[in-house]
Amino acid sequence: MPDYDPDEVEIRPAATVMLIADRPDLQVFMMERNANIVFAGGMWVFPGGRVDATDSPLKFQALSTHRSDEEASSLMGLDKGGLSYYIAAIRESFEEAGILLALDKDSHEPLSLAGKQNSARFNVHRHNVNASARDFFDIIEEENLILDAGAMHYIARWITPKGPPRRYDTRFFISRMPENQIPLHDDNELVHSEWISPLEILKKVEAEEMVLMSPTLRMVKSLSLFKNADDVIAAASANLSDQRVKVDKNNNLVLPGDSFYDEADEDIEFGFTRLRPL
Repeated sequence: MPDYDPDEVEIRPAATVMLIADRPDLQVFMMERNANIVFAGGMWVFPGGRVDATDSPLKFQALSTHRSDEEASSLMGLDKGGLSYYIAAIRESFEEAGILLALDKDSHEPLSLAGKQNSARFNVHRHNVNASARDFFDIIEEENLILDAGAMHYIARWITPKGPPRRYDTRFFISRMPENQIPLHDDNELVHSEWISPLEILKKVEAEEMVLMSPTLRMVKSLSLFKNADDVIAAASANLSDQRVKVDKNNNLVLPGDSFYDEADEDIEFGFTRLRPL
């Protein structure tokens, strides 16, 4: 018996972002979590984490472009606070993968981390944010940046089923990998990372060479239906209707149109996805 009450476990808001690029085939950036971590230890994930109180739209609205809190909330069916998820996904991507979806505040040119001096400076920023020695907001101001929330597209929502000691209400986003930036895992919570095609991920999962949480695997399967990043972004930005995920008799997550969807159970996993080819 667990030493906690599953009914009392708080469901925390969280955000994650799938970073994609044509290399030259469609690939997604994934990281392996430290096996000693309580939640999802040893599993392969996208950059992401909990929405913090410091991710407040009231704080970041002036330093975020292309998405107001009203627009972000409307996309996610919320009354308010939707921009917090975008901010959290951008911050977590920087902390975990060293990628910062941001623009120069004056020119609106994408942030470049090319060059040793530039790269080193932002590596220090990243280390300080991870160590809680600096506030992410202060670094964005100091570097005269604005967060590029418009580069991210909301594509799914997943809520951890009852049972684990930690539960999350996670919003999934997708974005192109910005040019002149190179992702790298933090070598603490994340111990390995690589660019990999969705089809290769599915092969490795089948061969038990990679372990993914069921929502992550379902999103990879959805991504495998696309040929290139342009098609993915076009579909994601279209803001298609939510499709309710169910669990079939073989314990696979299925969507409308999949075999046995009508007979599948919708009470085991709770999730919706919008990512599908146009």
